[in-house]
Amino acid sequence: MPPPPASGEAAEAEAETERFSEQVDVCIVGAGPAGLSAAIRIRQLAIAQNKEIRVFVVEKGAEVGSHIISGNVLEPGPLWELFPDWKERNAPLIQKATTDKMYFLTESSAIPIPHPPQMHNRGNYIVSLNDVVRWLGEQAEELGVEIYPSFAGAEILYHPDGSVKGVATGDMGIAKNGTRKDSFEPGMEIHAKVTLFAEGAHGSLTKKLIRKFDLRKHSSPQTYGLGLKEVWKLDPAKHQPGLVMHAIGWPMSYDTYGGSFMYHGAENTCHVGLVVGLDYKNPYIRPYSEFQRMKHHPVFAKYLEGGELQSYGARTLNEGGLQSIPKLTVPGAALLGCAAGFLNVPKIKGTHNAMRSGMIVAEEIMKAASREDAADAATWDVAGYEDAIKQSSIWKELHQVRNVRPSFNTRLGLFGGVAWSGLDTLLLRGHAPFTFRHDTPDYAMTEEASKHTPIEYPKPDGKLSFALLDNVARTGTGHEEDQPVHLRLKQGQGPHLTNSLPRFAGIENKFCPAGVYEYVDDSANPGQQRFQINASNCIHCKTCDIKDPNQNIDWTVPEGGGGPKYVGL
Repeated sequence: MPPPPASGEAAEAEAETERFSEQVDVCIVGAGPAGLSAAIRIRQLAIAQNKEIRVFVVEKGAEVGSHIISGNVLEPGPLWELFPDWKERNAPLIQKATTDKMYFLTESSAIPIPHPPQMHNRGNYIVSLNDVVRWLGEQAEELGVEIYPSFAGAEILYHPDGSVKGVATGDMGIAKNGTRKDSFEPGMEIHAKVTLFAEGAHGSLTKKLIRKFDLRKHSSPQTYGLGLKEVWKLDPAKHQPGLVMHAIGWPMSYDTYGGSFMYHGAENTCHVGLVVGLDYKNPYIRPYSEFQRMKHHPVFAKYLEGGELQSYGARTLNEGGLQSIPKLTVPGAALLGCAAGFLNVPKIKGTHNAMRSGMIVAEEIMKAASREDAADAATWDVAGYEDAIKQSSIWKELHQVRNVRPSFNTRLGLFGGVAWSGLDTLLLRGHAPFTFRHDTPDYAMTEEASKHTPIEYPKPDGKLSFALLDNVARTGTGHEEDQPVHLRLKQGQGPHLTNSLPRFAGIENKFCPAGVYEYVDDSANPGQQRFQINASNCIHCKTCDIKDPNQNIDWTVPEGGGGPKYVGL
């Protein structure tokens, strides 16, 4: 719930508080691949053109990279363009992808199937995106980019004419009851000529900007998948460096979109995970439990047995593709990377497009900075960024695969999607004379529990599968306990108790991959339940904000520095 308004001395103190403000040229919200690539390219161009462009990056994670999670098989083209000498700079790209395999899984067998041409990975690298982003942060700082981890962008600021002025970071040291603690520090305002939103999928500020300017007026709603991932150290005898394996089918039902992966990286490291489309219908599905039982399939177990689990994490990702890309600019601001939705679902890659979008917007910013009135302008016009994206490789590759993900929403489900995807990618090459649209948001796809049978999941064995809270401990997640709950209920608990619990089997305690939501006995009202939010468990995946059938949960940023501290993911 939002904190109650302060009263008395607290209210008077708040009224007297003035936030410190900083004037910069470019403010970037999010130190991920898109934001850092934009920052790097701006500074590279500024240095080459002998211009002084101040670039300021705010990042809610405690460190650059600590909130980053991805598969990740990296297509290195944009990295080559940013740093042709990336090898000499010791970029953490070590293991090349050497072997591609794809399977259709039944409960006990793995049937080899051909994979689309987009999924060929020769020339790509199996990486920890954590490590790559940390390295990008180091390169950015060497170029003069100012990066501030533990500063969470909490509010968008506007000029009187409605253009974006910048962002404000969240206050620190606010107690749960809304009063100030002795440690209180007001947030700061960053005023910029251009603000770039690079928060990743379903960012807390990005969603507000999209609503305010109706940026989806001419596009489909974004659809999402929940990606769950673990990193293992394998028995060296079972490790196959460079192996890239994907699978569809089990454990997902025929009408649930999803897929699994296993990537063998360097030094006996293995990345294994499952992506579940959040448009699933059955409210009894527990994505985390599906992932845990998936690892018992022989195709995965033969590698994982005898290995050691190192880390766990989860994050939502965009799946809407071309049809779901919103308008990309408003006066004073632009969307890039996964905030815009540039993931190529059939390719199962988005990092290269995120980086490239940052580089493209950097070119537009430098054009604006070169205009005669640039020094006096309140905002720089980067409207040309949208056209530049549409002329880029990003748009071309997303157009070619635009019909693949929506095809799985036909009546034929998985089998219809597989059949169409094969036809489209292998024969039509994306040149179908029509475009599929999927205009139902993920939360509205959920069906009532009465239409489905509860799912009995096997208990974790502690060897291949693990209890949820044990894995949450592996995320390194931490939040200041005495702070307002950042998972805010717009209408209180009512919609969850009167709708979610009876109609959707309490779906919140099933879709969350971190055990944040529970229905527990209400001691104040015997025989009734209450909706409990364990906010300190939150790993910032954003699933709740997307899948809640009531659309009552508003994911906002906690104090800067809170959340997971991912390593190796």
